[in-house]
Amino acid sequence: MLTELQILLLTATGIACLHTVAGPDHYLPFIALSKARGWHFGKTLAWTIICGCGHVWSSVLLGLGGAALGWSLSKIAWFENIRGGLAGWVLLLFGLIYGAWGWVRARRNRAHKHFDTFEDGSIYVYEHKHGEAVRPQERYKVTPWVLFIIFLLGPCEPMIPLLYFPAARNNWWGMYLLIFVYTFFTLVTMLVMVTLGYFGISFLKTEKLERYVHALGGLTLFICGAGMVFMNW
Repeated sequence: MLTELQILLLTATGIACLHTVAGPDHYLPFIALSKARGWHFGKTLAWTIICGCGHVWSSVLLGLGGAALGWSLSKIAWFENIRGGLAGWVLLLFGLIYGAWGWVRARRNRAHKHFDTFEDGSIYVYEHKHGEAVRPQERYKVTPWVLFIIFLLGPCEPMIPLLYFPAARNNWWGMYLLIFVYTFFTLVTMLVMVTLGYFGISFLKTEKLERYVHALGGLTLFICGAGMVFMNW
């Protein structure tokens, strides 16, 4: 039977890969910039890693907030015997709320950032809705450092409860391991997708999957929490 930490590591791996593959903005801008600016393969991968690290660090900072809450609860005497169950409930409830929010957001078709390459080879980012064909007038030219800031300000919210759980058990080694696994699989997935695009290998159509990525992330956390609470994972 898998341990709680192993379940969390699998969940972190799944979220990292899903979050990256389902979001074309995690790899298409690097492919477009490399072609527009004539970057060699090594420079393309280097900027992918730099921006990927910014994205991961902002996610980890969110997760550390959850870890601080878990650590605070672990110091309460009456919490000693129930904290494992309570931590599982946090995962379950957060996943339910986050997934419901993601589903409502997808159904409402809220605007999100979109990258596009123009005829002169320049790349712009602007607000865009799924199915919307018209390019808005308000758009901003993308440079490598602008792309880094965009990634820095776009964290992955499911990291919050993932780090809460090991902190609630005072398992700092487990928390560091979760951070490493999430970082590793996010960067590897980004590099794989960028490499495929750099050498002209087409991608699957991910627009519909991108639209529901928050709902799918919440579902993943909900399943993880439900397994811990009801199935003694």
